[in-house]
Amino acid sequence: MFALADGNSMYASCERVFRPDLIGKPIVVLSNNDGCVVAASAEAKALGIKMFGPFFEIADQCRQHDVAVFSSNYALYGDMSRRMMRVLSEFAAEQEIYSIDECFLDMTGMPDLDSHGHRMRQAVLQRVGIPTCVGMGPSKTMAKLANRIAKKQARWAGVFEWDFVTPAEADMMMAQIEVGDVWGIGRRLSEQLQAMNIHSALDLKQVDSRRIKRQFSVVVERTVQELNGISCLALEDVTPSKQQIISSRSFSQKVKDLNTLTASISHHAARAAEKLRAQGSTARLVAVSINTSPFSDVAQYRGYIVVPLVQASDDTIEITRAALAGLRAIYRRGYLYHKGGIMLLEISPRTIVQTDLFAAPPDPRRRQLMGTLDAINREFGRGTVRLAAEALTPRWQMRQDARSPRYTTRLDELLVVM
Repeated sequence: MFALADGNSMYASCERVFRPDLIGKPIVVLSNNDGCVVAASAEAKALGIKMFGPFFEIADQCRQHDVAVFSSNYALYGDMSRRMMRVLSEFAAEQEIYSIDECFLDMTGMPDLDSHGHRMRQAVLQRVGIPTCVGMGPSKTMAKLANRIAKKQARWAGVFEWDFVTPAEADMMMAQIEVGDVWGIGRRLSEQLQAMNIHSALDLKQVDSRRIKRQFSVVVERTVQELNGISCLALEDVTPSKQQIISSRSFSQKVKDLNTLTASISHHAARAAEKLRAQGSTARLVAVSINTSPFSDVAQYRGYIVVPLVQASDDTIEITRAALAGLRAIYRRGYLYHKGGIMLLEISPRTIVQTDLFAAPPDPRRRQLMGTLDAINREFGRGTVRLAAEALTPRWQMRQDARSPRYTTRLDELLVVM
């Protein structure tokens, strides 16, 4: 038996924790550079505000209905997520964190699932301030659907488990869920299934799984089996290591000078190297890209290059050095650049590193240096210690005109009660 616990309108709820005056009021949260809507509270959605649409298209509507608008505050959301996951981990022997606002929990053998689910919700609300919903089922896919029902249907008070209803009632519920809303069924796959007259979760549940395997893949076949209560996806105690790591961002204003691009690429290289060390891996290739805006009527340019490292590394200095060499190779004067970033490729475990016979071995002191760098930045906040190249200019940083204070991670931004 699996449970999926999910924070309701996570980003908006995080803002509400420290702004109780916003309870019951519409809230939207914007993407990098305040471009698009990435989160909306239930009240905002009721006004017809759509997710992922450009903000400028709804700016007048937000002013008309007094919608609270926030820039993304990733430091706050990440820390609140960590606190929520810590509380939820106390209610199960095993936990798999699936995203910033979702985790799977192993409920096998747990008595009185209904009461247990409500205790989970109450604990998170009381100790973190985030409202949640809990769905439970015999497979992870069914738990996902149960969570959807718990969130959409108020009669379940935020907790739903498939044993709460009869098999006939369960089928009726699944018939009302579009096939595209089933976990793992994307838009393109949904269109292909609908062409086969498979329109709902119930239709997919009732189809011959062998036919699905022949026509699609074993992954979709497993989804069919999971909809029939056959668990094919176990909890993952450790999140699989990423096979590529990307760090990129659009600029708040168009950039033309090399110094600004250098600061941006250096920042992304440091961020990617930090992620690489966190998963215990090294990379062999560093890809660098810079490009102008495709929506601009000025001259267009897209630069991309892959720079190999002499030896696979997780060292911020080595990765940054390679990234900046790539940047100098692809940079062209006279263009207004819109975005820059890097990608780490050929990633492998740190314990499996093939050294170069003709190159000097890595300095062990650098490993200690990187460990110290990560420890300081974890303790005092990301970017406390960084390479000088990142600080050449702040012009590359994203626009966050409406960011709320980082209440939980910055001493100088603590909430003050007068």
